[in-house]
Amino acid sequence: MELTKMADMTKLHQAVAAGDYKLVKKILKKGLCDPNYKDVDWNDRTPLHWAAIKGHMEGMQLLIEYGARPCLVTDVGWTPAHFAAESGHLNVLKTLHALHAAIDAPDFFGDTPKRIAQIYGQKGCVAFLEKAEPECRDHRRRARQKGLLLDQWDEDWHAKKREMELSLPSLNQNSTKTKNKKSHSTKTCKIVH
Repeated sequence: MELTKMADMTKLHQAVAAGDYKLVKKILKKGLCDPNYKDVDWNDRTPLHWAAIKGHMEGMQLLIEYGARPCLVTDVGWTPAHFAAESGHLNVLKTLHALHAAIDAPDFFGDTPKRIAQIYGQKGCVAFLEKAEPECRDHRRRARQKGLLLDQWDEDWHAKKREMELSLPSLNQNSTKTKNKKSHSTKTCKIVH
C-alpha cells in the first residue's frame, strides 16, 4: 500500500476521534483509505471503534455509509459495542443494534458489551442490552433458518485469538507437571533380597 494511503488512514482515525466530520467525509470521499483499517498502534482499533468510544453519531453514520463493518474487533476482541457500553453511549448501541451488529459478542476474556456496561456502571446501557441481546440472537437464528449470511464476525479474530490462547501458560501443562512431580515423589523402591 502506498505511503499516502497509510497516511490517509491514520488521518481518518484521528479525524473520527476528534469529531472532525468535514475531514472524515473528505478522506472517505477520496476513496484512498479503507474505513475498516485496524491501527496496530492503537490496539487494532478501526475508525468505527473511535466513533463508538467518543459517541460521535455523525462520524459513525458516515463510516457505515462508506462500508465500515461493526463486527471488527480490537486485539482483545472488543467491538464498537464494547466501547459504547464502556462509555455509556446508548445512542451508539441502539444504532449498532438497528444494523444487526452482534452486540452480544464476547471478547477474549468472555465479556460481552452488557458485562462491560455493568462493570462501568452504565445502567441505561445495561437495561437496553438486556432486551437487545435476545433480539440479536433471534435475528441470527432467523437468518440461519433462511440461509442468509450476516456480517457479524471478524475473519482475522479467530486466528488472533488462537495465537493469544497459545501464548498463555496452559493450565493443562501446569497440572501435568504437578502430576509428574507427585508421581516421582511417591514412587517406592523395591528392595530385592
